[in-house]
This record gives sequence, C-alpha cells and structure tokens, in this order.
Amino acid sequence: MPRALSPRALRRVMNLWPPFLFSGVHVHHIGEDWRSAEVHLRSRPWNRNYVGVHFGGNLFSMTDPFWMLLTLNALGAGYIVWDKAGEIEFLKPGKGLVVARFSLDDATLDDMRVATAGGDKYLHWMQTDVVDGQGEVVARVRKQLYIRRKRDGAAR
Repeated sequence: MPRALSPRALRRVMNLWPPFLFSGVHVHHIGEDWRSAEVHLRSRPWNRNYVGVHFGGNLFSMTDPFWMLLTLNALGAGYIVWDKAGEIEFLKPGKGLVVARFSLDDATLDDMRVATAGGDKYLHWMQTDVVDGQGEVVARVRKQLYIRRKRDGAAR
C-alpha cells in the first residue's frame, strides 16, 4: 500500500501543522528515500522561556515524530512502527537557530528486518543531537521505536 504523502508533501503539511508552526519549528528537509530529515528551530520572543533560551519542550517536539516517520516509510507498508519511549538530556542552553538532523542507514534497517522477520516485536533506540549555530550540542534526544511486521489480515 503506498503512503498517502510524498516526503515533499509531508514536509509542507508539517510546516503548517499548528504545533510546529506556532512553536517556530520548521521542517527543512525530508529525504526522497525517507532516510534523512533536517529540522530547524529559530528563537523568537514567543518560543523562549523565562531566561531567554529555547523551551525544553520545543527542543523535544522538534525531534518527536521523525524517527518513527522515517523508519515506517523506509521499511514499507508491511511494518508497524510506533514510538515507545523518549528521553531528552539538556547539555547547554539553546539560543538562536538550533538544528536536528536524522539519518537512517541500511544497516539499521537490515537489523530491524532481521529482528522482526519471525513476527516478533523489536525495540530499538535512535539518537539525535540538537546543535546550535556553532555546532555545539545543546540537547541529546533518544527515542525508542517499537517495530513489528504486520500480521496477515491486519488492517493496512
């Protein structure tokens, strides 16, 4: 079953999605092969906290759906992929433009396919660094994905 949106169309929709639009999150890129994404967050008066830096919730939300979306689309329609857990570690105050980059490689996808080949669920941690304009890590985000092959007759 083909996905409803192309990467380009999904990027446009996500940039108009109110939680991203109003928090200053901008999806800069989603790879045509669903293997990469880049997300930006610019500092604005309405998305800074009391001490003038990015809200921690905005740093987490800018990374939230991307591992699941990339993995789901890269594996294809025969798989179920959900976020199972997430965590964020704040390493330094985020100021100005911050960027999160996601890159999904063949080895990781192959591991997922092998681990789920018999119909078992597979839990896999993915990590993303949110970096500032100087390339310094301001936050480290980890997401745990739940991955399983769809059972025969499952709703598609």
